[in-house]
Amino acid sequence: MTALLFREDSQLRSCTATVSAINERGGILLDRTVFYATAGGQPGDKGHIAWDGGEMPIATTVYDAAKNVVHVPEPNTATPAVGATVMATLDWDNRHRNMRAHTLMHLLCVSVPFPVTGGAITEDGGRIDFDIPEGEIPDKAVLSERINRLIAEDHPVSYRWITDAEMEENQHLIRTMSVKPPMGTGRVRLVLIGENGKVDIQPCGGTHLQSTGGIGPVTVGKIENKGKINRRIRVVFA
Repeated sequence: MTALLFREDSQLRSCTATVSAINERGGILLDRTVFYATAGGQPGDKGHIAWDGGEMPIATTVYDAAKNVVHVPEPNTATPAVGATVMATLDWDNRHRNMRAHTLMHLLCVSVPFPVTGGAITEDGGRIDFDIPEGEIPDKAVLSERINRLIAEDHPVSYRWITDAEMEENQHLIRTMSVKPPMGTGRVRLVLIGENGKVDIQPCGGTHLQSTGGIGPVTVGKIENKGKINRRIRVVFA
């Protein structure tokens, strides 16, 4: 399994690694990486991999069927050899935008106290789908004010690890109805916003800012009806 360095430090922009395999489609597997693979509504990271005598741009990063992290190169590029030592470097502007958006989604989630049915990060912010009963749909202006206040208060973002067994005993921490927390390795990472998680605490494997102030001002865009139980709330960077 690839060591996911971003789980411990999402500020890392590059790392040295060894090519452990190249799959049948030319995807690169490394023994360790700073690249986040598409999951939980967050897009996979972009960037490049360089080695002695070559370099390849990485278009995205995904998981394969066996949950290996695959760095997907742009078409028709040179490929390092299995066993080669490489430098994997993120497109930091792209990653940082995703970190702002993912941290923002946590604030949206805590500001709308209903179960989550889906979500996605976009280039201008993101959206979450909630199971909101009729008559409980929030006012856009009030919701915008609430989220911007949490941003301006610049709450710290930190992490805590618990065991899979502890996660099973604390199901109330899971807000999503469809996406389950990353389990199976024996431990689960909790994301805490605010001192000791006073603003929010929930399991999450994504990448986040060090504090909420880095998100910047935002606006609640649309609140849409997306089915019998889905109300989609979209928040964008101002």
